[in-house]
Amino acid sequence: MTAPTQPHAWPADLSSYCFEVPHSDSSVLFEQAHGIRLTDTTGRSYVDGMSGVFVTCFGYSCEPIVEAVSRQLRTMPFNPPLHGTNPDALALTDGLTRLAPDGLNTAKLVNGGSEAVEAAVRLARLTHRESGESTRYKVLSYYHGYHGATFGSLSLTGRPDVARFGPGLPGAVHVWSPDMLASVLGVDAEESGRLAAALLEQTIEAEGPESVAAFVLEPVIHLRGMAIAPTGYLDRVREICDRYGVLLVFDEIVTGFGRTGNPFAAQTFGVTPDLMCVGKGISGGYAPLAAVLFNDKVASVLSDGSGPSSFAPSHTYAANPISAAAGQASVSLFTEGDFVRSNAGLAATFLSHLERAVDGRGDIRSLGLLYGVKLSATPGTPTGDLGSLVAGACLERGLIVRGQDDWIVLAPAFVTSEEETAEIARILTDALDKVYGGRA
Repeated sequence: MTAPTQPHAWPADLSSYCFEVPHSDSSVLFEQAHGIRLTDTTGRSYVDGMSGVFVTCFGYSCEPIVEAVSRQLRTMPFNPPLHGTNPDALALTDGLTRLAPDGLNTAKLVNGGSEAVEAAVRLARLTHRESGESTRYKVLSYYHGYHGATFGSLSLTGRPDVARFGPGLPGAVHVWSPDMLASVLGVDAEESGRLAAALLEQTIEAEGPESVAAFVLEPVIHLRGMAIAPTGYLDRVREICDRYGVLLVFDEIVTGFGRTGNPFAAQTFGVTPDLMCVGKGISGGYAPLAAVLFNDKVASVLSDGSGPSSFAPSHTYAANPISAAAGQASVSLFTEGDFVRSNAGLAATFLSHLERAVDGRGDIRSLGLLYGVKLSATPGTPTGDLGSLVAGACLERGLIVRGQDDWIVLAPAFVTSEEETAEIARILTDALDKVYGGRA
C-alpha cells in the first residue's frame, strides 16, 4: 500500500464519522505541525504556547528524534517483553538516572504519567510489605492536585469532579497543600508552608504511622495555576516522611525534564524523593513514554536489584523499542544541547513579555519555563470561569494555552524563538483585552 503524499482532506460534513471521546463540534482537527506551530484541516495556523501539554519541548519537527524513531521502526518495531528488552531502553534508563538527583539509581519505563504514578504506588506498598510492614497501604496526596486518569492515579487526584466515578482507591487520603491554605486562610507563602507541613504530620499521626506507605505530591501544582512549593516546605516534608518511615514520591510529570531550570524539580528545590515519576517531555512528544525512578531501598525489593537498568515491564508496550528510541534521542539531545543554560535565557525573556501582557490583570507564578497566571476578578470582568474565557479568547486568535477556574498556564517549547515569544505575548494581550474590556 502506498502512503498518501497529500494531507487528508476532511469532508465538509463530518456528521457521518464516528469520533473518539471527547470529540465535539468545537474540537480542533489538527493535521500538520512544524516548529511550535500546528495547522488544522481548514488550513488555520496556531502557535503552541504550552508545548502541546508540557510535552513537545523540542517542537514538532525535531529531526534527531524523528530519525531515531524512523531508524528503530525499520530495525525492530517491537520486542517480546516477557523475554527481554532492547538496547535503547537500557540506554534511556541509564541517561535518565544520570540526569536524576543522586540516589535515584533505578528506572521503570511505562507508557504514560498515570502508569508512572500507579507504578510508584505499587512499588511503595511492595517496599513496605517486603520490609515486614504489610500494614502500610495508605497513600497521602493533595486535595486539588492531579496525578492521572487511571483508577489509582485518579483516586490520588483529590478533586471534586472525580467523584462522579464513584469511590476511589482504598487507602487514598488527602491533605491540604500550601497554596490551598494560603487561599483559604489568607496567609503568606512562608506561613502556608509551615501550616501545610504541620497538618501533614498531624494527618499521619491521625491515620496511624504504621498504616501510611507514601506521600505523593507535585512540587508545582499544575491545576492550581502552577502553585509553587514555598521555600523550606519540601525540606520539612522530607524530614517528616523520614521520621515516620513514609516514602516520599514526587510527581514530576509536568515539572520534569528541564522545565524548572534543572533536569528535575527535585534538584531545583534541593530535596530528593524516594521515588520520582517523570513523563511528558521525556520523549519530546514523539512516542508515549514515562518512567518512575527510585532509590536503592525501593530497588532492593526487586529481584534484579538496583542500578541504572530497566526491569521487566508490567505493560505490553512499556519499554518498547520505538518509545525507547524516542526517549533516548530526547534525553541525549537535552543533555548534549545545553538546554539548561539556554532555557534560562528563554525563561527570563518569556517572563518579561508575559508581565507586560498580563499588565496587572493577574498574579504571575513562574519557575523556569512553567508559568501560571492567577487571574484577577474585577467589577468589569464577566462572572464565571475566567480561565476558560481567556483560554478560549486565545484559541480564537490562534494561541494554545490552558485555562480553567481562575488561572491560565503556559509552557513554551525550549526551541521558541524571540519573535515567537513576542507573538505569544501579543496574542495573549489581545485575549486579555477581550475578556477584561478593551479592544476586541
